[in-house]
Amino acid sequence: KLSEHASRMIAMKNATDNAKEIASKLEIVYHRARQQSITSELIDVINGSNV
Repeated sequence: KLSEHASRMIAMKNATDNAKEIASKLEIVYHRARQQSITSELIDVINGSNV
């Protein structure tokens, strides 16, 4: 019984760790996409002011 409980706890910890890692990676992807959007807008504004 104790072994089964320990196995479940380890499995849940691994699942939690994996979820945190995925969330962290998604956050990085989101920030990169957001920064690219901001950069593109700035380039458009700068190019528009040079006309």
